[in-house]
Amino acid sequence: MQVLANLLRPKTTVFAHCDLPCGVYDPAQARIEAESVKAICEKYAANEDPVFRARALHIKEERSELVKHHLWVLWTDYFKPPHFEKYPHLNELFNQATKLAGGGGTKGSVDVKVADDLLGKIAEIDKIFWETKQA
Repeated sequence: MQVLANLLRPKTTVFAHCDLPCGVYDPAQARIEAESVKAICEKYAANEDPVFRARALHIKEERSELVKHHLWVLWTDYFKPPHFEKYPHLNELFNQATKLAGGGGTKGSVDVKVADDLLGKIAEIDKIFWETKQA
């Protein structure tokens, strides 16, 4: 039995850095939701129907919450200490982006400029994300 165990024992030890998570995370998820938020803000401004506006607000708040969720997943699960060392402003960037998606941002506002600001922060995160994928 020991001979069989020795034959089946792996000969090489392999170490991998988050081969699954690194392959599934992408800031595009947050960007798509933020683009939806911006579109809703624009449609809200162009429509006076109170029922439409109430629906728009409800959907915008859900989408804003999804933006925060996707950003938090990247922040807490994808980015690691070496990333924060190389990009010292990354924590602040995520903090600003999640606040822009929260109650003081798109979740509490229909201002298209706030949605544009959120998209700008996501674009900055996206740039850093893809730089880390090249390393």
